[in-house]
Amino acid sequence: MAGIPVIIDTDTAQDDCVTILLGLLDPAAELRAITMVAGNVGFDQQVANAHLTLNVAGRLGDVPVHVGCRAPLLREWASAEDVHGDGSGGLSMDLSRVHNDDEHAVNALLRLTAEAPGELNLIAIGPLTNIATAVVMDRSFASRVRSLSIMGGSNNGRGNVTPSAEFNFYVDPEAAQIVLDAGFPDLRIIPWAPLTLRDATFARPEYDRLCALGTPLARFFRRMCDATIDYDESVGVDGSTHPDSLTLALLLHPELVRASAPYRVDVETASERTRGMSTMAWAKFGLVPNAEVVEEVDSAGFYAVLQRLLATPTEPSVPIAGLD
Repeated sequence: MAGIPVIIDTDTAQDDCVTILLGLLDPAAELRAITMVAGNVGFDQQVANAHLTLNVAGRLGDVPVHVGCRAPLLREWASAEDVHGDGSGGLSMDLSRVHNDDEHAVNALLRLTAEAPGELNLIAIGPLTNIATAVVMDRSFASRVRSLSIMGGSNNGRGNVTPSAEFNFYVDPEAAQIVLDAGFPDLRIIPWAPLTLRDATFARPEYDRLCALGTPLARFFRRMCDATIDYDESVGVDGSTHPDSLTLALLLHPELVRASAPYRVDVETASERTRGMSTMAWAKFGLVPNAEVVEEVDSAGFYAVLQRLLATPTEPSVPIAGLD
């Protein structure tokens, strides 16, 4: 049986890499394309990290990688290199076999959804610049997407880049608001707080068990995530955070969702103090919902998904320096 058709829109570093691995190797998924958007680390490094991830899975060249928007719609790019380093964990590979598809990521999103209307599921785990640009270029784009899952915002909680804003919404708040207003028929948001911090953050002992599974993927996981867990612990987050892979896991394994509710979600674009802050209005306020916000997931079940993934035996397509 064919898996769920997925496109991952990503700013590849740390958990983005895990998300790509899940799209490649989970039997429930059929990864059709990877589209790159400016976010976590330098753009060219992000693209290299995506190919590095394909490589460790033994799938280098099997999935098209489309280069997309290299900057937010209106803002200067803001990075998360203080959190993720370069996002590669110091790993490197021969890039001579690497090929990016010639088609721009936004054009690819428009074409692929036109070729298969109502079929493709978009997993947006970086700033929403590519998705918003597709909306602006073709107002019918949203109606052709089967589902859009967004890792972004906080459910009226704290931020992770400012006191009020989560990184993806902060980097391109205008794009986030365009997407939220676009009328996607099935839009799900996986927020940073409280959901990720409570249900998708694994303390050091749990993290170490994942890293010790003895496969190339487990060694890759450690290299990708070590810098981030060190940073998280230094700022009071007790473990390794996995909101991006959770976003795809919930699509592939819907039984992991324990609670969700419709909300009217908006993103602050006018104030510098609260730039990128997400407001999520529940039923009390009488507003027409534009998203389903996940409120609770099966944390142990999600951890088991990661265990199965990282225990999968793979052989890199070409050697990866530093993996052993």
